[in-house]
Amino acid sequence: MAQKLWDKGISVDKEIERFTVGKDREMDLYLAKADVLGSMAHITMLESVGLLEKNELTILLQELRSIYDIIEQGEFIIEEGVEDVHSQVELMLTRKVGDAGKKIHSGRSRNDQVLVDLKLFTRRRIFDLVTAVSRLFEILSKQSETYKTILLPGYTHLQVAMPSSFGLWFGAYAESLVDDMQMLLAAWKICNRNPLGSAAGYGSSFPLDRQKTTELLGFDGMNHNVVYAQMGRGKMERTVAYAMASVAATISKLAFDSCMFSSQNFGFIKLANQYTTGSSIMPHKKNPDVFELTRSKCNRLQALPNDILLITNNLPSGYFRDLQIIKELFLPAFDELIDCVNITADMMQDITINDHILDDERYNLIFSVEEVNRLVLEEKMPFRDAYKKVGLDIEAGNFTPNKTVHHTHEGSIGNLCTENIQKMMNAILSEFTFDRAFSAEKSLLKKI
Repeated sequence: MAQKLWDKGISVDKEIERFTVGKDREMDLYLAKADVLGSMAHITMLESVGLLEKNELTILLQELRSIYDIIEQGEFIIEEGVEDVHSQVELMLTRKVGDAGKKIHSGRSRNDQVLVDLKLFTRRRIFDLVTAVSRLFEILSKQSETYKTILLPGYTHLQVAMPSSFGLWFGAYAESLVDDMQMLLAAWKICNRNPLGSAAGYGSSFPLDRQKTTELLGFDGMNHNVVYAQMGRGKMERTVAYAMASVAATISKLAFDSCMFSSQNFGFIKLANQYTTGSSIMPHKKNPDVFELTRSKCNRLQALPNDILLITNNLPSGYFRDLQIIKELFLPAFDELIDCVNITADMMQDITINDHILDDERYNLIFSVEEVNRLVLEEKMPFRDAYKKVGLDIEAGNFTPNKTVHHTHEGSIGNLCTENIQKMMNAILSEFTFDRAFSAEKSLLKKI
């Protein structure tokens, strides 16, 4: 039997139903666990304000835990004719416990149901992404220290410029992830506020206890204004998408460097064989396909904030069905980005470094600045005069490089500040309130 929470006995044209439902049933499977958790918190609150009997609450919580187990086992489906996950959960409850199952919707709308579902889903995925980024950060930091004395050319305008090092290269991407993590922290703080109780966006005449559901679900606080709680839909996803795009930008640039540096014309690094593929006609080829796909996927992910912006940009306050389309863009994006981060971590861990790059004479001129600085420091020559002298020596073919590099200031080849960067990352990580959030979820699911 078809189940729609808004059904009033009026038949709906099947083609119109297909168009309006779209991919919502498919997307709602992402939200199934979150929908059960939100319902558990909501009915616990309803009982505390007298809108459910204690025995009804006990039965409903027991059945909701059973539904959660079904989801965990991968056996949950949204049946044919059932509109969405909210309808499916309510239908399953009603089949098991009768009229008590029909009471769970008191004081809420599908609008705040999907709001809280999205928040609970997103905060779990932020945790997964933070975990993946943290692992990549640790690998890059370790590689930075391991190869800190191995030099390679630095480039500007894709022209050889000055000495760099693998310590700097790995460490640069590690510090980039620190800024990305700061973005993820901001996204977490905006995400981890409770919208439940805003109903259709204008509150409810029921005596709802929003602080109770906030505590039961382990939110840091609530979206206080019920109209803003609804306005936050789309905004929360866009904010999180900006943080995801920041991570994706770092990974994309690292992928580009790795593809370029592993080519024969550079030969700076070698990717492990399992991350390369061959050619159908050229037996010598080892193509960096994994990094090329990573780069492309991450570039596409950087468009996600703009895609969401274009859907929400001209909407006034209140709920609109336009917001449904965001789920199709937003929910699957976490899997793709986390996959890219994890495989990048694996590749960076298994990378082979060429430790004799600068033996090649084509890189001799990158030491010209070192010679200019030596003349200034040791011979007290004015910088402009030293610059001119070295330039004339190069033009005359008289420049002989001294390949010993002495960089000591903070963040340079000889002073990578790896510990400082690690402290920055640790400080950001300490501000995430994952333990409180997930302990609350665990408490809701605990069988009494």
